[in-house]
Amino acid sequence: MSVEHDGLTFERLGHASVRIETDDGRVVYVDPWSDVLGGEPGDADVVFVTHDDFDHYDPDAIAAVAGEDTTVAAYEAIDTGALAFDVVDLPLEGELTVDGIDVETVPAYNDPDGDHVDDDGNPFHADGEVIGLRLDLEGTTVFVPSDTDFLPHHEGIEADVFVPPIGGHYTMNRHEAADFARHVDPDLVLPCHYDTFEPIETDAEAFADELEGEGIRVELF
Repeated sequence: MSVEHDGLTFERLGHASVRIETDDGRVVYVDPWSDVLGGEPGDADVVFVTHDDFDHYDPDAIAAVAGEDTTVAAYEAIDTGALAFDVVDLPLEGELTVDGIDVETVPAYNDPDGDHVDDDGNPFHADGEVIGLRLDLEGTTVFVPSDTDFLPHHEGIEADVFVPPIGGHYTMNRHEAADFARHVDPDLVLPCHYDTFEPIETDAEAFADELEGEGIRVELF
């Protein structure tokens, strides 16, 4: 299923893999993963990668979506030696332009004192391991926080389209994501990173109902 908003077409390929196409035909992928790709589309203009978990950094998936002139932009902490592409390094926190797209990177992690920690009490995603992305696509801002909790530094971020994880366990759950969405104040919320594995099964319809009851548009794409 695809969702159109303000000249952009969004498609959740599955899990946290998202394809965005602009009105003029430019195609952006965020964290493509082979397990949810259909074939080898080879249509990407830009591929963004937020961290090195297997379901987010997948060299085979990047090769499948990429064409001859694709730009790959990955968080600088990822070892991208397996890629047959020149890679634009994305900082933990900062602003840059990638192939004409203004990008703001934001630290993403699990609160070590929160609920999303392993059996030893270590966060599934430690500070410094993951980045979120705020992309400006033809004047529409899209915020993909990636695998994270809702953290204090997120509270000042605003975007037109918000693509949060809602599955819990490894990331914020649907209740935390709903609170996050209220702060972002988007025109559209497109949840991801849920129902792929048993630990991240959630009630996405309840998430949508909660926010839509407050006048925030949600699409389960």
